This record gives sequence, structure tokens and C-alpha cells, in this order.
Amino acid sequence: MSTTKNPLPFSSANYRWMLIGLALILGGFFIMNLDTEEFGFGLLGLTIGPLIAISGFIVEFWAILRKPSDK
Repeated sequence: MSTTKNPLPFSSANYRWMLIGLALILGGFFIMNLDTEEFGFGLLGLTIGPLIAISGFIVEFWAILRKPSDK
């Protein structure tokens, strides 16, 4: 009964997707910060930035729940 387990909980592909998701989240917040309208009520602050940030959170959840391949 000697099963070898991976010492890391995720594969390298999972970590790569997590970094991509983190970059999307940070990019979305950065884009929201670029909005020049008062209180961020412009196109960047209300539409584009939040969509990019939410897509980053979706990528993060997918990267965490994705099963590592057994190669």
C-alpha cells in the first residue's frame, strides 16, 4: 500500500492558471483606477474593469477546482 502522493496540492498548470487569474484581478482593479469620471462612474469604472476582475475570480475558482492531470 505504498501510494506516492504529490507533495504539492496542485500541479504546475493549476499554479499557472492561478497566476493568470491573479493578473486579471489586478488588471481589472487597475483599469477601474484609471477612470477619470467622478467617483468612478465612467465606462472603465463601471463596466470594463469589473468584468475583467470578475473574469479573474472565475479563472481562480476554476484553477483551484481543476483536477491535476496524471502525467
